[in-house]
Amino acid sequence: MPSGRPVPRVVFEPPLRFVPGCYRSRMAWPPTHRRWATIRALATGLLAVSLLSWSHPPRPDPLHLSIGTGGTGGVYHVYGTGLARVTESDPDTRITALTTAASVENNRLVASGSLDAAFTLADVAALAVEGAEPFDEPLPIAAIARLYDNHTHVVVRADSSYERLADLAGGTVSVGAMGSGTEMMAERLLSTAGLGDTSESSAGSSAEEGPPRNVRDPEASGPSPTGVTRYRLSIGSSVQALEEGRVDAFFWSGGLPTQAVSDLATRVPIRLLDLSEHVSELVEEHGEFYSELPVPTGTYEDVPAVRTIGVPSLLVVNARMPDQTAEDFTRLLFESRHALVEIHPVALHLHPRSAIATLPVPLHPGAITYYRSVKYAYDGSSLGLTPGRATSTIGRRGSVDGSSRRSRAKGPTVASTPRPGVPRG
Repeated sequence: MPSGRPVPRVVFEPPLRFVPGCYRSRMAWPPTHRRWATIRALATGLLAVSLLSWSHPPRPDPLHLSIGTGGTGGVYHVYGTGLARVTESDPDTRITALTTAASVENNRLVASGSLDAAFTLADVAALAVEGAEPFDEPLPIAAIARLYDNHTHVVVRADSSYERLADLAGGTVSVGAMGSGTEMMAERLLSTAGLGDTSESSAGSSAEEGPPRNVRDPEASGPSPTGVTRYRLSIGSSVQALEEGRVDAFFWSGGLPTQAVSDLATRVPIRLLDLSEHVSELVEEHGEFYSELPVPTGTYEDVPAVRTIGVPSLLVVNARMPDQTAEDFTRLLFESRHALVEIHPVALHLHPRSAIATLPVPLHPGAITYYRSVKYAYDGSSLGLTPGRATSTIGRRGSVDGSSRRSRAKGPTVASTPRPGVPRG
């Protein structure tokens, strides 16, 4: 070219076309670095979803249970209402704590399906499983856990002359609420002390209300010199009757300390009778449920230390409760332990190693699954897993040898009276 300037070359290439099935087409795939970025993002998302699913499995059905406790002022009542309270933050759990007469009534209500669970003395639950008096037939009762040992109280005024149980001959006593484990223990103790010749409450008063005021009329009809007049009063009514001088003593079986007795000791000087002399005879007659335990000085204000009788307390359910429900309930109990200790110190005694010692009341299979999951395994045959069958004979040779689902609450339901269909004893 005459100007001498370079002439730019123009190269025409055919347009790119997407050819189906042709993997080399540049219109089919983004650049390589973009492909790998997309793959990495997808893989990261899938991994995150997997981890979340593993750490937060789908929630099972909510846990809604009713629990029979005992009389207001007793440890069963505090424990049950406390369990309802500490689970209130979980929206999928609802624990309903119901006031009852305690052990005997509780076993009957659980067996009938009126309650899902209940507190009971071990000796009473053993009789329920065996179908021995006061029960008419074997009841389908299984244990969730052994909780702690109850201490038998015989409370008298500090200025009274009573030193031994036999000294109550000719007196007036409250043997506990009708249908309670306290009542059964009181009857057994009175019998061993030679006070089995008893009289019912005198005319003109209700056994549940207690004797009328000024009942100490020497002309009034009363028991024989070798017996006592008994009233069947709740712990609250027993405390009031002793404070007002309407009974000479009252029986109570509960954990240490029992609030109703603590409150009484701040108002009226009281003492506890030493019951250690009766332990061996109770064991011989009724089985190895009983042991000698101390009530230390300081348990109650200005009350001296004594030796008394211990009986294990159990948490029981119907043997037909679904295994998963029983496992979840057991887990809830142990996961709530630290919070329960703040409500009552007896919760300190809750531990898987001792909780399994419920014989002759069988552990529920769902409870066993929980204990195995926390490394406390059992020989099922030795635990007597068949509901309604005990591994030892109740009576002279009864024995108690052998010693996450975080449940859910819409808020505790604490009932001071039983729900419809749950009688008061």
